[in-house]
Amino acid sequence: MIKAVIFDMFETLITLFEGRTYFSEDIAADVGVPEEVFRKAWHTTEHDRTTGKYTIEEGLAITLKSLGIYSEEMLQFVANKRRKALGDTFADIPQDSIQLLKKLHEKGLMVGLITNTFSDERDMIRACPLFPLFDAAMISYEQGICKPEPAVYHAMMKALKVSADECVYVGDGGSRELYAARELGMRAVQCTWFHELAFEPHIPCALLDEFPHADKQMDVLNFID
Repeated sequence: MIKAVIFDMFETLITLFEGRTYFSEDIAADVGVPEEVFRKAWHTTEHDRTTGKYTIEEGLAITLKSLGIYSEEMLQFVANKRRKALGDTFADIPQDSIQLLKKLHEKGLMVGLITNTFSDERDMIRACPLFPLFDAAMISYEQGICKPEPAVYHAMMKALKVSADECVYVGDGGSRELYAARELGMRAVQCTWFHELAFEPHIPCALLDEFPHADKQMDVLNFID
């Protein structure tokens, strides 16, 4: 019997691909270095930014210094521009996402969140209208672990007091999240409702035929019986 539905955040409940966007290629252009050069340097801090070792500002500072272009003004410019773009994302949460979480509660199910995030994303998640609808939230920046590590799924199950076979996990499929959920015994569902919004060079997770798909938010309700 399903007792809990656990969600990914980005490209699942919300999308980064509407409103103002600010990705690696945009930062590279703003700081005046080739995109691939910036992306390589930025990626070296990704795991530590995701697991709470560095704030977004600290990660940016390390990257800019490694490229020999650090200044406090540049750091704050990029950090503030990221927050403005994220502000668009969190100001435009789809009503279908909110209604889905409310509907699950109405049906007596618990709702969880497992998300890989940086410090600025964590701040906005905690302040957004979705956050009160989660019975438990495992945010990588706070937990010090991230998907697809089994420990973060186990932490969620412990918080919700459920077993894996009592959980549905819903995500777009990034970070091998669906494979990890399935290997633990959860019912894993790939959501596809934001799939067509992504653009180069940000390739979304491929459509995975080995998992059932939810093409719109309310389709998730088909997997809880």
